[in-house]
Amino acid sequence: MMPELGKYEIEVLSSYAVSIVIIVALVAISILRSRKARALLDDVEKRSGRNG
Repeated sequence: MMPELGKYEIEVLSSYAVSIVIIVALVAISILRSRKARALLDDVEKRSGRNG
């Protein structure tokens, strides 16, 4: 299924791997920051006494 990459096979495959790792890291960081922001917002809303 994969095309023949010739003498640059290692470089191409490693660049794909690095790209995938970077994308996964960015998504993970985004999810973690989102959870932290949501927790901080919930804390502020609880302290302000607003329900809405």
